Amino acid sequence: MSKAKLKPVRVLIVDDHQIVRVGLRAVLSQQGSILVVGESATVAGVTRQVENLKPDVVLMDVRFPDGSGVDACRDLLASFPDLRVIILTSYADDDSVLAAVLAGAHGYVLKAIDALSLIGAIRSVSEGQSIRDPAVTDRALAWLRGLAAGKDMPGVEKLSTQEERVLALVAEGQTNKEIATALDLSDKTVKNYLANVFHKLHITRRSQAAAFFVKRQT
Repeated sequence: MSKAKLKPVRVLIVDDHQIVRVGLRAVLSQQGSILVVGESATVAGVTRQVENLKPDVVLMDVRFPDGSGVDACRDLLASFPDLRVIILTSYADDDSVLAAVLAGAHGYVLKAIDALSLIGAIRSVSEGQSIRDPAVTDRALAWLRGLAAGKDMPGVEKLSTQEERVLALVAEGQTNKEIATALDLSDKTVKNYLANVFHKLHITRRSQAAAFFVKRQT
């Protein structure tokens, strides 16, 4: 199939800064392979927008005045398992990265990314790949792999064998749907295992906060 016949990737932009939304739309709209179908300044109503606009990829920041982009990502993927979500943010802290990975985000890139790399990331994610900036994900994923490998982590409740399997696949960047296929589980079962992992790792969902927080017991 020639490039001219490639179906454009439908993108929804979710960012609370107007200048960012305008800039992203300007850059992405120049690409024949990408179609910006809408934008939002808040996470409220994003589910309805996805249902109405049917984007292939959602570009979403982490922090919003009305809630968490990570929370919204997890909710969107629960409702639309074929949707792809890229977290596009200026926050590189381990907690935000870990929360996004556990929420099933398919990409985590910083806003310092250049236009061509962002366009490439959108196309790659739309084609089923996971894109995460190693500069911000290596430490968080190393922490997850260490836990999944059974290393002693003070203050963390022991995971079950199946929870460790799920966590190991999460640490490799796999989505809930991919994990379900790999372990021959239902999507719902994977979500339940992840909920247990959230609890045992002391990751708390806070609607008013920017991300989940990883807490260690003293």
